[in-house]
Amino acid sequence: TQDATGKQQMDSIGEQLKYDFDVRDFRVLIGGQLKTKRTITWKAGFMYDGDAKEWYVRESGVMIATPEIWGSIFIGRTKEGYSLSKVMNGYSGESLERHMAIDAIPILGDGIKWLGYLPKQRIVWNIGIFADWLSYKQGFSTYSWQFITRAAWLPIHSEEKQTTFHIGGNFRIGQPEDNKIRLKSRPESNTAHIFIDTGTFSANQGTFVGWEIYYNKGPWLFGTEYNWQMFNSAEKNDPVFHGGEVMMSYIFTGASRPYTTTSGIYTFIPVRKSVFEGGMGEIEAALRYSVNELNGGLIEGGRFWRITPTVNWYLSKNFRFEFAYGYGILDRYSLKGAT
Repeated sequence: TQDATGKQQMDSIGEQLKYDFDVRDFRVLIGGQLKTKRTITWKAGFMYDGDAKEWYVRESGVMIATPEIWGSIFIGRTKEGYSLSKVMNGYSGESLERHMAIDAIPILGDGIKWLGYLPKQRIVWNIGIFADWLSYKQGFSTYSWQFITRAAWLPIHSEEKQTTFHIGGNFRIGQPEDNKIRLKSRPESNTAHIFIDTGTFSANQGTFVGWEIYYNKGPWLFGTEYNWQMFNSAEKNDPVFHGGEVMMSYIFTGASRPYTTTSGIYTFIPVRKSVFEGGMGEIEAALRYSVNELNGGLIEGGRFWRITPTVNWYLSKNFRFEFAYGYGILDRYSLKGAT
């Protein structure tokens, strides 16, 4: 639902929001481990995209343990590695969609990624390089090549005390496909229309930098991310875009969201006794504020912020109901409309 100004902005976009029911996606995942002296695992993923109405190959490849260099190597199609929120499995997050400021970062890439962890220094990292030989013209592939590095320090990390303090930074550089790029974002709702949009513009390089800070202690989790996206574009006077989020969550039933040093992310909430075993599962409440600004250089793509309270009921380890409400303001076309 929108106020009158919001509806007027939708007229400028050429669409009007409507009540809708839709399948976001459907996935088939398989994986295994080879019978070798060195640990080698493999996985393959296939997804039906409800928006595009097509099937796609998702994360697929081979992970090779490399203790000689303090980690492992992944070869294949995988997440680039920029942003804890982006790397973390979508089901592990506190809300249905990730914050919109990382929509400009492709979810997947074809290439090689090194993941590592130094337990004594408590430093975790991933470094990856990707190219579009196999993914050219696919929806997620907006760059010809990209290099990504992400590193974090854990001044506190105790599985026994269920406490982790994560301080990290991200860097990404790449060449947009055909030297053209378009940044756009829905209002953290997969079935909604595009709210902010730079349109397609010429750029021969995109550079992203950002930070991430997370702290969890028992059932509490607090986190924030912010990043800047800079483009070499003489046409649009080298625009810079930015955005991020701040969030918190609390699990009333006492569980804690685990942290894994394998990839420096939070993972699935453990459900001690599911509803199907006579328990009550786990109940979580969360609150997020997010913002994305696509005004920069000679581009006026708009600015949108949203606040989202959420309640999650984890009936079992792989089945949850989510109840969410979003309220946001779109600043675009010299108007400010509420949704």
